[in-house]
Amino acid sequence: MRYFIRQAIESDISALKQLFRQTLAVVNIEDYTSEEIADWVSCGDNDERWRELVNDYYMLVADDRLSDKLAGFSALSSQGYLNSMFVHVDYLNQGVASALLNRLEEWAMEQHIRVVTADVSITALTFFQKQGFVIEKEQLWKANKLLLKNYRMSKCL
Repeated sequence: MRYFIRQAIESDISALKQLFRQTLAVVNIEDYTSEEIADWVSCGDNDERWRELVNDYYMLVADDRLSDKLAGFSALSSQGYLNSMFVHVDYLNQGVASALLNRLEEWAMEQHIRVVTADVSITALTFFQKQGFVIEKEQLWKANKLLLKNYRMSKCL
């Protein structure tokens, strides 16, 4: 495996923010308007929110062993809410998201979490369905100003 998975630390925040912005701008633009992407990207400007994800969630990053850059990240709360799953455009379809999700699910089972829930973008819907998540409902999620379509999904472990 070209990358290794580890827990995120506060010094990762700058790289996490960059990966978040780039993924939205390059990958999610296929399913959302540029105005929706800009509003969604603005949600990543809050450093305090990033510190909360790193410190209060079980947050994992996939580090590329060769380039020393982040291939992806994901975060799961102690209540089983999957807050984020982002993969760098250069690492799409290479097993990064699956590896992150597998590790998060292992941790969830160790914590006796039996159901994982997530609010999943249009872009990520197929991935989550392939991983055994089911759609509970289609919904509108408020970014900063706009309402964006996504799906509430869940998976029993």
